[in-house]
Amino acid sequence: MKNLLSPAFLNGSTRLLLIDGKWVPALSGKVFTTCNPANGVALAEVSDGGAEDINIAVAAARRAFESGPWHSMKPFDRQQCLLRLADLIDANFDELALLDTLDMGAPVASIAGKRRRAVALLRYYAGLATALHGQTIDNSQPGNIFSHTVKEPVGVVGAINAWNGPLGMAIWKTAPALAAGCTIVLKPAEQAPLSPLRFGELCLEAGIPPGVVNVVPGGAAAGAALAAHPDVDKVAFTGSTEVGRKIIQASAGNIKRVSLELGGKSPNIVFADADMDLAVPGAAMAVFANTGQVCSAGSRLFVQRSVHDEFVARLGAFAKSLRVGDPTFEDTQLGPLVSQAQLDRVETYLKLGADQGAKLVAGGHRLKSGGLDGGYFVEPTVFAGVRDEMAIATDEIFGPVISVMPFDTVDEAISRGNATSYGLGSGVWTRDLNNAYKVSRGLRAGSVWINCYQAMDAAVPFGGYKTSGYGRESGIEHMEEFLHTKAVWTRVS
Repeated sequence: MKNLLSPAFLNGSTRLLLIDGKWVPALSGKVFTTCNPANGVALAEVSDGGAEDINIAVAAARRAFESGPWHSMKPFDRQQCLLRLADLIDANFDELALLDTLDMGAPVASIAGKRRRAVALLRYYAGLATALHGQTIDNSQPGNIFSHTVKEPVGVVGAINAWNGPLGMAIWKTAPALAAGCTIVLKPAEQAPLSPLRFGELCLEAGIPPGVVNVVPGGAAAGAALAAHPDVDKVAFTGSTEVGRKIIQASAGNIKRVSLELGGKSPNIVFADADMDLAVPGAAMAVFANTGQVCSAGSRLFVQRSVHDEFVARLGAFAKSLRVGDPTFEDTQLGPLVSQAQLDRVETYLKLGADQGAKLVAGGHRLKSGGLDGGYFVEPTVFAGVRDEMAIATDEIFGPVISVMPFDTVDEAISRGNATSYGLGSGVWTRDLNNAYKVSRGLRAGSVWINCYQAMDAAVPFGGYKTSGYGRESGIEHMEEFLHTKAVWTRVS
C-alpha cells in the first residue's frame, strides 16, 4: 500500500537558508536541486550556501551565544525549549519521515520506527540540561584555599552531517549542544537537506531564540568554511574518514575541539552454537538496513566453519526474500541508494568481488525492471568465499553487500576482526557466555552487539576507535563534548 501523504514543506518554493531566525537566500544566488533517488524526479530547489553564508551564520550564532537571550537563559528554560521541540517532532514525525524517504530513499516504514529514538534523544538531553554540575575538590594547598569546578558551554558549534540519516543526525548533534548552552550552525548534506531544514523551522516554533540554531545546506565549500572558521569553537562531524582527516587539519587554526564519527568495516562473528533463527536475519539486516548505507554495518561476516555452508545458504535465501522497491510503499524493506554516484561506487565493488574470485550467493546486480529503472536500486548481495585481502572485505562500500568468511577458533575471529583500520561497530552471535565475553573484550571497536546488532539508545554512548573517529555521541559522554571544565580557586580567611 502506498503512502500518499504529500509533505506541505514541498510547496514548490525554493527552500532557503535559516540564519539568525530568518529564511534567506544564499548570497551567491545559487541553488541546487535535490531529487528523489527512487525515480530521479526533482523534489525541490534549495539555496546553495557558501563560505559567505557560513560567515553570517557563525556571526549570528556568536551573538546568540554571547549577548542574546540564550546567553542568560537558565537550564530550566533551555530544558523547556527542548521538551517543546520534542513534542513538535513527535507531532510532525510522519511528515519528517516522509521527507527523509523522498530525499534519501530510506523506506518509510523503517524511518517511522525511528520516531521513538528521535523524541527520546531530545527528552534525554532536556533532562541533562538541568543536571550539569561541577565538583568541590579538597585540594592540598597550604592555607584556606577552596577549589571547585564549573561546567561551561564551549560556545559556537559547527555540525556537519552525512546524508544517510538526515533528521536523526540533525537531532543527534543539536540536542546535547543546546542542552549544554551552546549555539549551532548545522550544515546538512546537499544530498538530503529537506528534513534538517524542516527541523530548523520546528526549532523556531519551539521558542528557541533566533541565531541559536542555524541551518545552511551546501556543498563541500560550505563544510570546509565551517570546519576552518576561526569563530567556531567546536566541530561535530559525521562522514567519511577521508573528510574527517580534512576536518582535523582545518581545526588547527584556532585549535577548535573536534568530535568525529567516521567510517567503518565492522566484523560480525557467528559461532556454531548461535541461534540460527536469530542470527541469520540479524546478520543480514546488520548490513541491508538503510540499503547498507550505515557506517557501523556488519559487512565483514565471519561464520564458524562447521556451520558456514548452512549459514550462507540461509543468508542467501533471506537476502532473496527481501522486498526492494519504492520506499514510499509500506511493505518495502530496501529502498534505493542515495545517488547515481553511490550506485556507481557499489556497482564497482560488485564487479571487484566477482573479478577477485568471490562467490556470488545472492544479488549482485542493479535492479531496473518493475518500474525501478529511474532509480538507484541494487539487489541485497551476499558474497561467500571471500578472502580477507579482497577489496569487498577491506573497503567501506556503503551499500547492501555482505562478505562472508569462515573461521575456526575464538582467537582467530578476534584477530581477523581487528585486522582493519576501522573500529566503529562489531557483533557476536553465540549462546556461550565465555565466547561472548572474550570476543567483546578482544574486539577494538566502540560498540559490541551480542546476539543483536545496531541497537541504539539515547543514554548509551556510540563512537569509534582508530580511523572510525573519536568522541562519543549519546549518553552523558556526549554532553561532555560540548562543555568546558573550569577550575575556580578561592582563598578564604
